Amino acid sequence: MFSTSSLSYDDYQKTASWLLSQTQHRPKVAIICGSGLGMLADALKCQDSFPYSDIPGFPQSTVQGHAGRLVFGELKGKTCVCMQGRFHMYEGHSLCKTTFPVRVFKLLGVETLIVTNAAGSLADSYQVGDIMIIKDHINFPGLAGLNPLNGPNDDKFGPRFPPMSGVYDKDLRKIAFDLCKSMGVSQFVQEGVYCMVGGPNFESIAEARLLHRLGVDAVGMSTAPEVVVATHCGMRVFGLSLITNKVVKSYNDTESVNHEAVLEVSKLRSQTLQMLVTELVSRMDINNNTT
Repeated sequence: MFSTSSLSYDDYQKTASWLLSQTQHRPKVAIICGSGLGMLADALKCQDSFPYSDIPGFPQSTVQGHAGRLVFGELKGKTCVCMQGRFHMYEGHSLCKTTFPVRVFKLLGVETLIVTNAAGSLADSYQVGDIMIIKDHINFPGLAGLNPLNGPNDDKFGPRFPPMSGVYDKDLRKIAFDLCKSMGVSQFVQEGVYCMVGGPNFESIAEARLLHRLGVDAVGMSTAPEVVVATHCGMRVFGLSLITNKVVKSYNDTESVNHEAVLEVSKLRSQTLQMLVTELVSRMDINNNTT
C-alpha cells in the first residue's frame, strides 16, 4: 500500500492560518513528544494550548501516553510549539496525515524540529533509562515504498529528491553533548542509529537479530517520516530516543516488553529530558543558528 498525498498546499495553509489567528506566539522551534514524553510541554511559559480535535485538519492521537494537544509557549525566552502526542502509521493514518503537522509548522515559521521518542535498545552497551542522541536513521517503511513524499512533489515545500545524508544536525548534537557534560548526566547519554519499523507489535527475535546485524542501536515505530518531511522542508533536525527497554535478541530470554513499562521509564527520565531540551533551545538564536 503506497501512501500518496491527497493534501494540497492550501490544506496546510488553512490549518496554519487558523493557528496563527488563535495565538500571538510565532514559534521558531517545534518539539514532537514521544510516548510518555509529553511533559516537555510543561516547561513552556505563557502557554496557549489547543486539543487536536479543535484544530482544522489535524488527525487524532489514540495511543496511551499521547495527550493530543498542541501547546505554544516560551522556553528560556524562545518561542516554541510542542506536540503532546504524535500520530503513527499503525493507528491507520496515512503518512501524509502522520506528518501533516510538520508542514504546518513550516508555514508557521518553524526552522528547527526536535523529535523525541521512546525506543527499545539493540546495542549491547545500552541500558534502560539511557538517552540516545540520534545521529542517523533507517526508515524501513520508506525503504519498502511507504514514504510521506510519495505522489506529486510540491515545490513550495521542497525538492523532488531531497538528500537524507547528514539529516541530524551536527552542531546541535555537539551542543547537546556539551550540555550533558555540564549537567552531569553523560554517563547515560549515547549517540546512535535509530530504526523505524511499522508496528504496532514489538519485534520478533529474528527481526531484532536482523536489525542488530544492520547496525541499529535503537528501534521504534515513529520519527523517521516526520524527519523526512522536515528535511524536505529545509528544517534543521535534532532527535532524542529514550531507551525504555532492551529488545529481546535471545531465544533463551524469558523477558518481554509492554507499553506500560515504556511509560514508566519515561517518567523516570522526564526531568533530565526536559532540562536538556530547554537548555538546547536556549542556545538557538531566532535565525536558527547556535550561539
